[in-house]
Amino acid sequence: MDIYSLCLVTEGMGAVAKQPNIELLLLLSVCMSSRELFSPSQKYQLLVYHADSLFHDKEYRNAVSKYTMALQQKKALSKTSKVRPSTGNAASTPQSQCLPSEIEVKYKMAECYTMLKQDKDAIAILDGIPSRQRTPKINMMLANLYKKAGQERSSVTSYKEVLRQCPLALDAILGLLSLSVKGAEVASMTINIIQSIPNLDWLSVWIKAYAFVHTGDNTRAINTICSLEKKSLLRDNVDLLGSLADLYFRAGDNKNSILKFEQAQMLDPYLIKGMDVYGYLLAREGRLEDVENLGCRLFNISDQHAEPWVVSGCHSFYSKRYSRALYLGAKAIQLNSNSVQALLLKGAALRNMGRVQEAIIHFREAIRLAPCRLDCYEGLIECYLASNSIREAMVMANNVYKTLGANAQTLTLLATVCLEDPVTQEKAKTLLDKALTQRPDYIKAVVKKAELLSREQKYEDGIALLRNALANQSDCVLHRILGDFLVAVNEYQEAMDQYSIALSLDPNDQKSLEGLQKMEKEESPTDATQEEDVDDMEGSGEEGDLEGSDSEAAQWADQEQWFGMQ
Repeated sequence: MDIYSLCLVTEGMGAVAKQPNIELLLLLSVCMSSRELFSPSQKYQLLVYHADSLFHDKEYRNAVSKYTMALQQKKALSKTSKVRPSTGNAASTPQSQCLPSEIEVKYKMAECYTMLKQDKDAIAILDGIPSRQRTPKINMMLANLYKKAGQERSSVTSYKEVLRQCPLALDAILGLLSLSVKGAEVASMTINIIQSIPNLDWLSVWIKAYAFVHTGDNTRAINTICSLEKKSLLRDNVDLLGSLADLYFRAGDNKNSILKFEQAQMLDPYLIKGMDVYGYLLAREGRLEDVENLGCRLFNISDQHAEPWVVSGCHSFYSKRYSRALYLGAKAIQLNSNSVQALLLKGAALRNMGRVQEAIIHFREAIRLAPCRLDCYEGLIECYLASNSIREAMVMANNVYKTLGANAQTLTLLATVCLEDPVTQEKAKTLLDKALTQRPDYIKAVVKKAELLSREQKYEDGIALLRNALANQSDCVLHRILGDFLVAVNEYQEAMDQYSIALSLDPNDQKSLEGLQKMEKEESPTDATQEEDVDDMEGSGEEGDLEGSDSEAAQWADQEQWFGMQ
């Protein structure tokens, strides 16, 4: 086999093989040893194929080195072709046609730099490509890199260039909306293609829905996506169901969020996107066995995504294994530095381990990535409160209230901070009343209002509030707090029932277990006294009365001392 035939074999390997192979390495050694055996273009091809194989083997630094050598060889090749006119050699024609694109090589180099987290170098390589020669995927990568670097204007320009070339590039549309470009402006860039293609009228509604998403208007976003999902063309669309689940989660409607995630999962058993949020919601409800099963299933699908690690981290966190949760969160961030849920997991683990300042850094990064997600702000404010920085917490809560609007969630968040300062107790009460007027079933608002009523010892009002909240939903925390209130008004049997219900919903809820055990301990001496009195009466053969009622009252007289809102 001659050298050129061997090169053709290598070209086939370059297109198919993803790891360094013996033939390629041998040819590369021969190429470097003898310049006469290979033409400059063949040497260029070999270097690119070698770099490609290194890239797919995740040897990114080595790949960058070989791509650089290939570009230098291509530069020399270009100079040679200008000096020496074509000889008309028939063999050179197919070879020159198969030469890897220099632009594609630079794109691969930029990919290597992003994998090495050297974004500045990636931007520099892509910026070196003339604007007219940039393909849509190059502009898309540039837009994402500019966005990550905080260069919003350049990012918007690149996203718009992608849309000019590919009007149906949905990722570019989402990128523009995430940078606060108005939905109407984005829609105007796609109007021609929408009108020219049949059955594409849904796209304008889709853009409108995600414009609401990125402005934090969760209610209108949910309504718009629901209207889209009902259309026959987009019914049972997994991506829409995932977006809807995420929106319900952001709106604090965990029940509907879980429902939508389950629907999406049934339609696509290999779904990974959004499963980190789903796992977090299951863990919060105490369904740790389901969380463990979900984590195992996701790991079987892929361990190269952040989601499986986050789900396993949630299982560890709610099992109070914070060190392991910290490790799993860090691993998830290593795989995807833009994973908001991974940042929140690691931040929460650090906070619970007493490393509050480190936790604050992670929550701030989560806010930068997802400025419309309230749970990012909640985590940061909890850190401020844990370090007694009430002033900083108040400033942040007020900013969230002004930025995201006066809804039940922001009102409750602001009220939570107000409850920490005796001076602002009345303001907290007003804010909670407003929140419950908007959403009577919002659990966090109910919990905080119950906490306020407990401080004021208005137990009957608290019981009415909790019964009303539990009329259409069942929640472990609400049942447990209702049990606490019932103990305060001497309704011991029903209190035990409420603790039992709470434990059936979350067997790991320590506070419910402690409440139940406390009552059982308090009841035991009374039962023993009653049995002893009965034995005495039987032994004497005389009738007597049981005086257990006074004893029982004495035992519960100090219930105020152990009762407390958690």
